[in-house]
Amino acid sequence: MRYYILLFAFFTQVSCTPLDPLYHSQSYVFGTLVDISIYGEEESEAQLMSSQITREFQNIHNRLHAWKPSELNGINKTFADNRPKLIEPDIVQIIEDATKLSIQSEGLFNPAIGKLIQAWGFQRDEFTAVLPDQLTLDALLAEQPKMTDIVINGHQIISNNPHVKLDLGGYAKGYALDAGMKILREFQVKHALINIGGNVIALGKHGENPWTIGIQHPRKPDAIATIALESGWAIGTSGDYQRFFIHDGKRYCHIIDPRTGQPAQGTQSVTVLIPPSPNAGVLSDVASKPIFISALDEKAAFAKKMDVSHVLVIQEDGQILATPSMQKRLQWLDQEAKQRVGTLQ
Repeated sequence: MRYYILLFAFFTQVSCTPLDPLYHSQSYVFGTLVDISIYGEEESEAQLMSSQITREFQNIHNRLHAWKPSELNGINKTFADNRPKLIEPDIVQIIEDATKLSIQSEGLFNPAIGKLIQAWGFQRDEFTAVLPDQLTLDALLAEQPKMTDIVINGHQIISNNPHVKLDLGGYAKGYALDAGMKILREFQVKHALINIGGNVIALGKHGENPWTIGIQHPRKPDAIATIALESGWAIGTSGDYQRFFIHDGKRYCHIIDPRTGQPAQGTQSVTVLIPPSPNAGVLSDVASKPIFISALDEKAAFAKKMDVSHVLVIQEDGQILATPSMQKRLQWLDQEAKQRVGTLQ
């Protein structure tokens, strides 16, 4: 039996039977749907594993929440007060890793711009189509918050810039994927798939076939293409259709360009495919952002900066570009779109 899931909030339900022992659970964490599928295990064992993974995801979400009481907001408060703070070792690792990736992206991935994200209203469970005052945006841009403003000495953290406000929304889902994969391996699970709102990581296969993923069409309810996700590989999409509002006919998405303080324009979605590594999930979440934000003629360069070779770009004007390695893996469902694919290189 073959089926696919879309990269955003869709799963074809398959029940557990002795011939096809697929356990599937669904929850809501990180403000999005989370699907966990475990193949080839007893239902009671699969349920136990799935519950433990979901609890870990909720724990990560609670600790890294950008606008509710959390460890992250405790750090942000001490930044604003220009005070040092002792933090947990895993939070040290997260911030150091996010800083490294921010430098690698030349600042286009910048979790320090939480104030800008807040100004646009995206640090809320529900947001409205209201544009922030330009003077406010100009003032926030002038503060130039960046990850390299953060100083970590052992387990102590402080910021040289009191205007740094961390928002790890572009990192946390990928981090959770890697944490989920670690739990699966500890349980010695051979076949599973985790999907956190469009960031997906695979383990093993679904029966005799690889896990097959549908890539969401950014303007239609269906998949534009499918891709076989081999064991250990992760895939993620940044799109302007996930969190956005429309004002005077113009779409404003939650992906903010740190250089302008404005939501990125011109791109509908960027999908990246990441080979197996201990941080494949993180890279599937982070690497698509600088490619999405960058200008069309810079996207190939930023893919290389992020060490990503499998990339699919869908532009606002309908142009579709994919790297040669990505083109080899895509199975197009939208034949009209297939005819328009150009090469990103």
